[in-house]
Amino acid sequence: QVQLVESGGGLVQAGGSLRLSCAASGRTFSTSVMGWFRQAPGKEREFVAAIRWSGDRTYATDSLKGRFTISRYNANNTAYLQMRSLKPEDTAVYFCAAAQGLYGSDWLRPSAKVYDYWGQGTQVTVSS
Repeated sequence: QVQLVESGGGLVQAGGSLRLSCAASGRTFSTSVMGWFRQAPGKEREFVAAIRWSGDRTYATDSLKGRFTISRYNANNTAYLQMRSLKPEDTAVYFCAAAQGLYGSDWLRPSAKVYDYWGQGTQVTVSS
């Protein structure tokens, strides 16, 4: 079992930055793929980025590359999402998720179905 708690969301002006954190409990964090998703009002949940268990490789959706960076620090069971040059269209609830038992390139699948555990989400609002 993995429990996830997001933090770091809030209100920011366009062009600003935020860093989201995802604190995980449980001993399997270091072997879990971590992902970030977001869901805007009236829209489906969409993939943002993922990072392999060792942190050696990351993957982000093309439209967010260069602005959003995922990272992790296994020593304190935490994953991060650094967001820069924020835009009003980035406004959403951001969720972190953990996936276990993935093999090969499965971790690259940008689908919520890949992930086993989810946090409650943190609201990010970008004002224009």
